[in-house]
Amino acid sequence: MATFFLLIIYLAFISLGLPDSLLGAAWPVMQADFGAPIESAGWLFMIIAGGTIVSSLASGSVIKRLGTGKVTFISCIMTAGALLGFSSAPSLIWLFVFAVPLGLGAGSVDAGLNNYVATHYKAHHMSWLHCFWGVGATLGPIIMSQYIAYENGWKSGYFTVFVIQFGLVVLLFFTLPLWKRSAENSHGNLNKEQENTIALPVEPNEKSKPLKIKGVKLALFSFFFYCGVESTMGLWGSTFLVKVKDLPATEAAQWVSMYYAGITIGRLITGFITFKVSNRILIRMGQIIALVGAILLLLPLPTLCSLLGFIMIGLGCAPIYPCMLHETPARFGKAHSQTIMGYQMAVAYTGSTILPPLLGWLAAHTTMGVLPFFVVCYIVAMLVGSEKINRRGEKTWQA
Repeated sequence: MATFFLLIIYLAFISLGLPDSLLGAAWPVMQADFGAPIESAGWLFMIIAGGTIVSSLASGSVIKRLGTGKVTFISCIMTAGALLGFSSAPSLIWLFVFAVPLGLGAGSVDAGLNNYVATHYKAHHMSWLHCFWGVGATLGPIIMSQYIAYENGWKSGYFTVFVIQFGLVVLLFFTLPLWKRSAENSHGNLNKEQENTIALPVEPNEKSKPLKIKGVKLALFSFFFYCGVESTMGLWGSTFLVKVKDLPATEAAQWVSMYYAGITIGRLITGFITFKVSNRILIRMGQIIALVGAILLLLPLPTLCSLLGFIMIGLGCAPIYPCMLHETPARFGKAHSQTIMGYQMAVAYTGSTILPPLLGWLAAHTTMGVLPFFVVCYIVAMLVGSEKINRRGEKTWQA
C-alpha cells in the first residue's frame, strides 16, 4: 500500500508541474492572439506566484485543520478549474482572473506534499518527488506544441491539461482514506530515521530566533535566485528562442520542454547519487553546470549551442532545489528546520514572483536578448550565497 500511495503523491506532483510550463510555451502565440504587450506574461506569472506564496504561508494551519489529503484534493480542483478558465478565456483580463486560483491551488499542493514526503518518507524520495514535477513541466510544452500551430490552438492545449488534471481529482477523491492510514504506518519508521539524522555539531538554542541563526539569510538569498533562474527560463525561454534565435513557436516550445526534461532526468539521477555524494557537492556541481549553460546562451554562438545551453541549465538546476531543502536540518539544526523550511519556500516563491516580470519589463523596453545576462547574474549570486554558507559550516565543524 505504501508504494501505491507514493505513486499517487508522485502523480499529484506531475499535475503540479503541468500548468507551470504552459504559459511560457504558449505565450508567443497568446500574445499575438490578444494583441497584448510582451510583459503581460510577467504580470500573469506574478499573480500566479503571488497566490502560491499566500497559500504556502497559510498551508500549515490549513493542513493542520483539514489534513494533507483533503488540501491536495481541494487544491487540485482549484487548479483544474483555473485551467478550464484559461482554455475558454475570451480576453486577457480573464487570464488575470483565473491566474488567482491557479496560484492558490499550486501553493497548497507544493507545500503540503513537500512536508508530507519529508515527514513520512526517506530522504531520496525528495529528489524523486521533484523529478515527477519535472515530468509534468516537460509534458506541458510538449502538449502545447501539438496545438499552437493552429488558430486558438493554445486553448486546446490548456483544455487537454485540464482533462488530465480533472482525472487526478477523481483519483484523489477515491483515495482520500489512504492518507491518514499511510501516515500512521510510516510514522514509526520516520522516528527511527530522524534519530540517525546528523545535525550541526552545535545545535542552535531552541529559544533563539530562526532568522538570527548564522547562514539563514544567505540560504534565503540562494533560494530567491534559484527560483529566479528556474522560472525565468521557463517563462521567457520560448520567447527568447522566437525573438532572438528566430525559431518557429512550435519548435521553441519543444526546446523549452527539453529544458524541463533536463531538470526531470537530473532529479531522477540525483535521487540515486544522494546515496554516495553529499548535498553540498551536488548543489555546487549543479550551479556550475547551470552557469556553463547560461554562458552558452550569452555568447554569440550558433543556435544549436544555445539549445544545448537550455538543456545544461535544466540539468544544473536539477539537484539544487531538493538538495538545499534536504540540507536545511544539517545546516541550521532540527529545532528550527521546519520554520526555516517555510521561510525558504516563501522566499523561493518571491523570487518567482519578482524576477521574471522584472526581466519581461526590461525586455519590453530593450530586447529579449538581455535574458542570458540576467540568468548568469542570478546563478552567480546563488553560487556565492551557497558557498558562503558552506564556509560557515566548515568553520563550525573545525571549531
